[in-house]
Amino acid sequence: MTGPRPVRARPRPPWRALLRTGGRALPAVLVLLLVAAAAPLLAPYDPAAGSLHERLLDPGAPGHPLGTDGQGRDMLSRLLLGARPSLACGIVPVAVATLAGTALGVTAGLGGRVTEQVLLRALDVLYAFPGILLAIAIATLLEGGAGTTVLALSVVLTPAVARVAFTEARRIRSTEYLEAARVSGAGPAVLALRQVLPVVAPVVLVYSSSLVGLAVVYAAGLSLLGIGVAPPAAEWGAMLDELRPSLLTHPWIAVQPALTVLAASVVFNTLGEALRHRIGGEPHDAHGAGEPHDAGEPHDAGEPHDAGEPHDAGEPRHTGERHDTGGASADRGRHPAPEAAR
Repeated sequence: MTGPRPVRARPRPPWRALLRTGGRALPAVLVLLLVAAAAPLLAPYDPAAGSLHERLLDPGAPGHPLGTDGQGRDMLSRLLLGARPSLACGIVPVAVATLAGTALGVTAGLGGRVTEQVLLRALDVLYAFPGILLAIAIATLLEGGAGTTVLALSVVLTPAVARVAFTEARRIRSTEYLEAARVSGAGPAVLALRQVLPVVAPVVLVYSSSLVGLAVVYAAGLSLLGIGVAPPAAEWGAMLDELRPSLLTHPWIAVQPALTVLAASVVFNTLGEALRHRIGGEPHDAHGAGEPHDAGEPHDAGEPHDAGEPHDAGEPRHTGERHDTGGASADRGRHPAPEAAR
């Protein structure tokens, strides 16, 4: 008599895995992006239209839930419209730095010693300056605006991303499957695109997701100093600059743009941390099926890794090397943001 047939678990859709990975931060990021896209439809007033008879109204005033600024403009409308340039100045530089940094890091990791040293020393020159000071210097030399902010932050963030990509590319450049691809006649471009990039990309994307919050703060700081997006544009940093004279007399009005910048930064940082912990703890998510481990990396082929299996106290665990596929040795996962690294 045969027993009951085992029930196979249904595979979960990819979007559910992504939601589980990002936790509550991913819906918050999606809400921020939707608000920025639909801001003209959501704003109750024209953000540039003001009235001197309604200037500096406290939050909760009739018709103005968040009050008005020094020119009588509705704060809710300006905060909603300011989401688009503020988030754009945070996301676009990270995207540019991700593409440029990945290309430079993979080139340095797969190139010869001369190529590696030239690229790394050039990046070290930029990496030696504090991030915000370098951004201020670049924005000061150029004409202010959203384009200048994007360019300055792209230059600031690229060296950090390139370091992460280089460390991961260097870790796998001596593996057996890359040597086999070289012997089979694959050129440098084929190796980089088909063999190295699929391994490096998850690490870089996870790290870059945590840089968006920092870029949003940097962009607001440049506008606050008057070298970013200039007033009267509705941008969170520019709004802070305009509301500085009212900080002591009407603090609940003046701090609203700062709280918005803080909330956006926390949301993106939380998403980056969730992705880093998830991908950093799942080794086989980054390595493809059948992809060999590093030849010099200890690997117990006969013993599966079981979280509930007792472990000999005298035997060293290889959790830092065997299961670090998304990261790049010591730099991956713990690699600081550009400002902290300096």
